[in-house]
Amino acid sequence: MELALYADFAVRLVNSEEPERGTDTLVSVDAVRALFSSPASRGAQLAEPADVPRLRSVRARLRAVFEAAAGGDEVAGVNLLNALMVEYPVSPLVSGHDHLDESGRPRWHLHLADNAPSATATFTAVACMGLAIHLTELGADRLGICQAAPCRNAYLDTSTNRSRRYCSDRCATRANVAAYRARKRQEAAAALAGTDPGTAAAGPATTATGPATAPDAGA
Repeated sequence: MELALYADFAVRLVNSEEPERGTDTLVSVDAVRALFSSPASRGAQLAEPADVPRLRSVRARLRAVFEAAAGGDEVAGVNLLNALMVEYPVSPLVSGHDHLDESGRPRWHLHLADNAPSATATFTAVACMGLAIHLTELGADRLGICQAAPCRNAYLDTSTNRSRRYCSDRCATRANVAAYRARKRQEAAAALAGTDPGTAAAGPATTATGPATAPDAGA
């Protein structure tokens, strides 16, 4: 597996909670196992009830990485990520599993060993390494937070022109529809203000300095 693909682990964990909607799916051992690519993996099988609060704590720290990067404070985001990587180190190995060339020889590549002492340690180490590789190869500005309120999901921007603003097509459509309706409301309000006869009778005309002076009756 390409190590950068492990960055999806970070996104998966962060998006297990939607703070603005008050939802959280990380509530059980089964939910912890579901975070892994394979529930049968060693890391997933190590899951225990204590991993729920542990991973929730990691989740908050990873969200802070995305929030900082998306807000333009790349240094803060990198520092937060580095702190996690120091706390949850990885063990890289050279592997050839499931990668063979045309002659059946292994295609050697780096792989992250699945030998951490807990599900939290395993998942966090992999997620942080993947996020670090994604960040260093593509840039910290590729870490985003969805702009379609109330959604605040994290995402990895892989667009060619760094233009992504939403976590999904669904959120992009919802935001575009909301913006269109807002424009229409503004246009309708502006048109109403310009044609409503009641606006002319609302009070005496004024100038920039005060009420207009009525013409002299003797003029």
